[in-house]
Amino acid sequence: MSTPEADIAAVLRESGPDHDGFTFETPGGGHQSDVYIVTMAHGGEEYEVVVKFKPEGNVPFEVEPRLHEYVADRTDIPVPRILVFKQEPTVDVPPYFVTERVHGHNLATEFGQLTQDERQRVMTQAGRVLGDMHSEIGFEAFGRLDLHNDRIIVRDWMGSWRDYFEQLTRAHLTRLDGTPFEGLATRARDRIEPALDIVPEDGVPRLVHDDFRPANLLFERGTERPITAVLDWQDVLAALPEYNLAQTEFLFIDSSFDDPQIKETLRQRFHTGYREFRPMDFADGYEERRPLYQLSTLLWRMAGFEAVFADESGLATARAEAKYREQFERLIDALPT
Repeated sequence: MSTPEADIAAVLRESGPDHDGFTFETPGGGHQSDVYIVTMAHGGEEYEVVVKFKPEGNVPFEVEPRLHEYVADRTDIPVPRILVFKQEPTVDVPPYFVTERVHGHNLATEFGQLTQDERQRVMTQAGRVLGDMHSEIGFEAFGRLDLHNDRIIVRDWMGSWRDYFEQLTRAHLTRLDGTPFEGLATRARDRIEPALDIVPEDGVPRLVHDDFRPANLLFERGTERPITAVLDWQDVLAALPEYNLAQTEFLFIDSSFDDPQIKETLRQRFHTGYREFRPMDFADGYEERRPLYQLSTLLWRMAGFEAVFADESGLATARAEAKYREQFERLIDALPT
């Protein structure tokens, strides 16, 4: 059975520079176990890179390194440079790619301890990142992105955003089976289905990072634009921008803070940053649809709950479960009737 150390050593033999030895660690903050920060020593110097292996299952792994280049060429979003990509390695390891090591702290481990001023700067830049992403890149239909003949395409595309969002949300509901939240699935379905009428059918599909959360951002304190890298471009959609905005408000603001004044201040900074790149009328139906998009995001988090909290204590897991249930009730109550 292979080990991370053996797999990384094989990657460095195939694609790495000369080195006298290496160490590695996982990034933490919610990243998958197939991502490693590798430090190589050579000639008295140390060099760092990031190695990511294809996870198990049928996932379109090859689209992620292509998206790094695609986004870097069309936007000012900070993404790590791809150094090596091997879809068919000559060594006995899964497909992998290697990126530069962008320095910064994982935002998920630091966000709760930041000052309010630091959080505001993070949210302003998060808005700029999404505004830049949504203003520059569009597609012909809604769906998940894939790679075909080295071209980014929309896989299993749909012409209706409402239909695609319904399909996406139903998939989250199905994955609740076997989780602590499976008893909530029927109630969620009964409330979501009539609310779908408020979701637009039409609109320009834009590039949406479907896992845009603190764990996938690196940041440095003490700078005006603290986000140094946006990571994990594996789950990317062609979708309506408002879906991505509601997700971000939930993952950064509404699920993290209880104080209404703090939430409103961060939300306004996020909106301001977004409008620097793309016009958006947040009062034109968006606030009515936001709880529905956020409930879909929460269902996605619930479906992955046990994997995320597998190594946590029983007390931490119980508290997280209670928090998810509290968020569920709040969002259910906020849906239009």
